[in-house]
Amino acid sequence: MLKDPGIPGHEGVRADSIVGQFRSFNPAVRWLLVNQFTINASFYMLLPYLALYLSGRLALAGWAVGLILGVRNISQQGMYIVGGTLTERLGYRAPIIAGCALRTAGFAMLGVVTTLPALIAASLATGFAGALFIPAVRVGLAQQSGSRRIDAFALSNICNRTGSLIGPLIGLALTSVDFRLTCWVSALVFGVLAVLQIRSLPADEAQRQRGSVLADWRVAVANRKLVLFSLAMAGSYVLSFQVYLALPLETRRLAGTGDSSTILVASLFAVSGVLALLGQLRITRWSRQRFGLHKAFPAGMLLLAVAFVPPVLTIAPVPEALRFLSLLISATFLAAGTMVIFPLEMDMVVALAGNRLVATHYGLYSTIVGAGILVGSLFTGTMLDLARSAGVPVVPWLGLTLLGLVCAWALGKNS
Repeated sequence: MLKDPGIPGHEGVRADSIVGQFRSFNPAVRWLLVNQFTINASFYMLLPYLALYLSGRLALAGWAVGLILGVRNISQQGMYIVGGTLTERLGYRAPIIAGCALRTAGFAMLGVVTTLPALIAASLATGFAGALFIPAVRVGLAQQSGSRRIDAFALSNICNRTGSLIGPLIGLALTSVDFRLTCWVSALVFGVLAVLQIRSLPADEAQRQRGSVLADWRVAVANRKLVLFSLAMAGSYVLSFQVYLALPLETRRLAGTGDSSTILVASLFAVSGVLALLGQLRITRWSRQRFGLHKAFPAGMLLLAVAFVPPVLTIAPVPEALRFLSLLISATFLAAGTMVIFPLEMDMVVALAGNRLVATHYGLYSTIVGAGILVGSLFTGTMLDLARSAGVPVVPWLGLTLLGLVCAWALGKNS
């Protein structure tokens, strides 16, 4: 089904330094990359500790934690098609600024409210904010980087992972005082970023789409190759998302609700950040040359599937240190799998869209993926509760592994 489109930008990422790669791009790409880093750093101040806060201080059940996190994701990725459509018509600058302003409000609200309906509303706001600025950033990178899309998206993943490394460390210091302080500082960073972007973010010069929105959506929905690719890739997001849900909850179960639990969760995120800094450019280059564009997807998915084998040790009669080490190994495999898959992900969407209505196609892709994350998060949170109550805590980990194997098979079959 998914044949090599032969589009430009598939020469592979050169093994230059990160700084050299960054400086080789034009100012618009460099600003978008800085923007990506800042967004992720402030986002990751808060998200790693949200599940701990909800299940600890607010004493919510696992299903409620999964629901809140899943709602945030479906309102983000599920509404990407709206953000993509706005980007087609307004350019990428306005949605980025609006999204940062909305996330400012959503994060501030998370630091105030305590009831489930209000927490869901705050999650909806923070999620829809991402639906506005993330498609815009990615489309901006695709437009401005030209034939060097893979290079740009590899650097984008480094910015993401570096933010996921630095953000939790800042959040750790803030959360040790009060998680609500973390929410308010994250909100402040997004607010300042929104103001700075009004003054500094360059406007795009690309031609903007006109005509019927519904007609554009019909074109994207009729793209069978894109829809099938989206369904298979939804599994990769469900699996990679467990670094926010299953792994923190398991860490809390092992370490309790004190500062040690918070520190251990921060270390899970540090793993992916360090790996991205040290190896993202090399891994992207190697996977592209070794597997090709399409075969890299099932290879990365297999890494994500294997990631859920080590946590089985958390229920075995082994020393506590070895149990936590198994979670670190899991986070390492999750980071490696995402490093293989995600720099190529947007390039594949551009290819399948035929370079037409890219933001709308990316919006549909992420809407399908977001629905998968909502179902997967709610199901995983519920299963973590039920399986442990039933005395079979191994079931969720084996189920996640099976999901990865099935999705790897689907991606390989359709390559």
